[in-house]
Amino acid sequence: MMESIALLAGGVAHDSNNIMGVVLGYAEMALGKVEKSSPLHEPLTEILNAARRSANLTKQLLAFSRQGPCHPCALSLNEAVERMGNILRRLIGEDIKLCWQTAVDPWLVWMDPGQVDQILLNLCINARDSISGVGTILIETENVSLADAASTIFSTKWPGEYVVLTVRDDGCGMKEETRKRLFEPFYTTKEFGHGSGLGLSIVYGLVKQNDGMILVDSAPGQGSTFRIYLPRHSGTNKTSLDKSQATLCSMCRETVLVVEDDPFVRKLVGQMLKELEYAVLEAGTPAEALVLTEQHAEEIQILLTDVILPEMNGRDLATRLEQLCPNIRIVFMSGYTAGIISRKGVTTQGITLLHKPFSAAELSEALQEAMEK
Repeated sequence: MMESIALLAGGVAHDSNNIMGVVLGYAEMALGKVEKSSPLHEPLTEILNAARRSANLTKQLLAFSRQGPCHPCALSLNEAVERMGNILRRLIGEDIKLCWQTAVDPWLVWMDPGQVDQILLNLCINARDSISGVGTILIETENVSLADAASTIFSTKWPGEYVVLTVRDDGCGMKEETRKRLFEPFYTTKEFGHGSGLGLSIVYGLVKQNDGMILVDSAPGQGSTFRIYLPRHSGTNKTSLDKSQATLCSMCRETVLVVEDDPFVRKLVGQMLKELEYAVLEAGTPAEALVLTEQHAEEIQILLTDVILPEMNGRDLATRLEQLCPNIRIVFMSGYTAGIISRKGVTTQGITLLHKPFSAAELSEALQEAMEK
């Protein structure tokens, strides 16, 4: 059953990511052309936020099937909590107070920022649903060093340094039989139509994927506390969590050949590139791309191609084009899951891969990264 769900997730992700990519892209470009005082600014912002939430649902489904793309970086959990603050407040409603107490000098963790967002969202939704009427949700971060003796609170002894993310609520709490089944997929105590039973299983899967541990403390009438232990990252270089603030510029008006079989996505990407001041050539199939390359071999500096294409896949197309343009730079893009695109040879080290949906800032960053290789 789980394998069937994973296959379904891959197909849904592809179609959904293409559709959401078009909505996100045009909303982002339109929002960039209006002043904050414009009556269009708020509606466009809401469209953009709604599209992002929809894209996040796809990420949650992929996280459950363990096929989602992962982009870990060194980050501070404090920054993640602060960045999600407004979203979480809107999510839990006005009757529930959201507070946080963050570590003064938090250690870094090595993790995908989107995975941290999913953990926070799912734990806060779970906390919100456990509260009847008014209540409080508290989010905490702290640095913890576990010695051999202290680490016996876990099923195995894992001494070391951890950053602990705690989500605490004063809701109804849970019985022991509920706690035992808490992380089972599709297990839920909520009424039909009020929960899928996937939220906490997603949290558990993400924590385990990042070599972390999770503890739950709860009793009827006494609320619940979830403590997530994530290993400390020893590095010092932090990657910004918000790529939308990246510099939007091209190098020297390079020519980009875009190969994408979805006409709506192809049109959007072409427009993004033009606004970034790149010259653009567009092809809907590998055959068209080969013809354009023969005609413009001396002009094309970058190939931006979908991974899954009719006639041949993006990896094979790139190999053919490299024979015609030895110095061409390659950037792949895909809305499929990591498991599918890996079978096309597009997860090897040194390859630049854009996961749909992507913003203009992420597109610009990927192209600049490719040009610098």
